[in-house]
Amino acid sequence: MKTSSTLPALTAALILVGCANMTETQRGTLIGTGIGAAAGAAIGKASGSNKVGRDAAIGAAVGAAGGYIWSSRMEQQRRAMEEATAGTGVSVSRTADDQLKLDIPSDISFAVNRADIQPNFRTVLDQFATSLRNNTGTRVDIVGHTDSTGSDAINNPLSVRRAESVRDYLVGRGVSSSRFKTAGVGASQPIADNTTASGRALNRRVEIYVGELR
Repeated sequence: MKTSSTLPALTAALILVGCANMTETQRGTLIGTGIGAAAGAAIGKASGSNKVGRDAAIGAAVGAAGGYIWSSRMEQQRRAMEEATAGTGVSVSRTADDQLKLDIPSDISFAVNRADIQPNFRTVLDQFATSLRNNTGTRVDIVGHTDSTGSDAINNPLSVRRAESVRDYLVGRGVSSSRFKTAGVGASQPIADNTTASGRALNRRVEIYVGELR
């Protein structure tokens, strides 16, 4: 019983110490191991098992495998996305829920009241499409946004068209349409001040998220 009560704390400590100076794959494996071990021990204890150590070991093995599968696939996609967007001004970031996000600067996004893909954006999307074709185990969520110019009756469908324009462009370059979900949120989620021209330009955008295909 003493082992089962101290295992979660020990697991957490090992994760905190071990995560330093690790690759994404190694970090994912360690975190998966820790979560699996803690879950295995908890399940064993709750079910009245007298082999909590064994249950924790099984959970750790399962967690490690799951963490490796997730992080190696997403790490491969992250590297491909960074290579695809190198020198374009687009950056790739990792979200809190373990998706990859393309951060696209305003000068290559959309003109006022337009949903067509601008020339500089096409260059980015062409390379992004190649990375998606080479990494088929991921899905893509595209969210369209507008500035506050105009009413919701204009902005909401415009934001949807922007997301759909990006999807259609990528599908036209060989990415399966089944991997995409699109949505539009109009002007409801600004990231800059809509009272300035530069702020409105930043708000005319799409956000592209890449996650593990399930």
